[in-house]
Amino acid sequence: MNMDNSSTYKTGVKQGIISIVINTALFIFKFWAGIVSGSLAIVADAWHTLSDSLSSVVMLYGLKVSNKPADEKHQFGHGRAELIAAMVIGIMLATIGVEILAESSSNIWDKKLANYNAIAITAVITSIIVKELMAQYTFAAARKTKLQSLNADAWHHRTDSISSVIVLVGIFIGSKLWFMDSILAIIIAAFIFYAAYKIVRKSASDLLGESPSRELIKDVERISKKIFDKETNPHHFHIHNYINQKELTFHIRVPARMTAKRSHAIAKAIENRIRKKHNIEATIHVDPR
Repeated sequence: MNMDNSSTYKTGVKQGIISIVINTALFIFKFWAGIVSGSLAIVADAWHTLSDSLSSVVMLYGLKVSNKPADEKHQFGHGRAELIAAMVIGIMLATIGVEILAESSSNIWDKKLANYNAIAITAVITSIIVKELMAQYTFAAARKTKLQSLNADAWHHRTDSISSVIVLVGIFIGSKLWFMDSILAIIIAAFIFYAAYKIVRKSASDLLGESPSRELIKDVERISKKIFDKETNPHHFHIHNYINQKELTFHIRVPARMTAKRSHAIAKAIENRIRKKHNIEATIHVDPR
């Protein structure tokens, strides 16, 4: 494990452990408050918080696997395990959303009422503050490490904070509308579904593979021009993202009468420059012009 990967791993592990401890404590407090008040919305919010702990466990496992060195069966390392972990988090969110939606519908049918009290209000306010602080901390860690699973975990914290805000608003108008608690729980489920969609879509897109960015292509063209002052026409780009390592392949054109030694030297110089500037391993196919 190089220094960059070691730092990324330590940041991810630290965030995961903090998330598990805080979310588990917050779940116990909110679940108790929800049971005491008979509020499905607060109970749903509590389960959403506990799912943060579970998602952090998944994230830690994904980080552990993704930092395993390359081996004979996985020559590009295990970095994509981190994407799989992020997808699992998204699926967990969607599953929780379905359960909340089903329970809310049942409560509306049975005309079940909630009895909000000071304990419930304290639990919700505490959740809003703690979860938003956790979201900000985790988003910062995700920006620093570029880990998709950390970004997924941050969105999980953010949706929990937003759902608690909605519950707090509902508490103050719930006494006038008997069905408000169930409606709030349905709204929370909608937020959970949206977060799950964003997480799964991003992870799936990275797993399936994407085209190199236009900015990267333009920079490769500039690098090629500096290395060889004649037109090389870089084309046929493909990029493979293995999280801990990126591979870029493309073609260049050189004069037909150029020696193999000279064309190889040009391609090698371009590859070295790309590696140094973008930390991407490039492989160039040389075409005769």
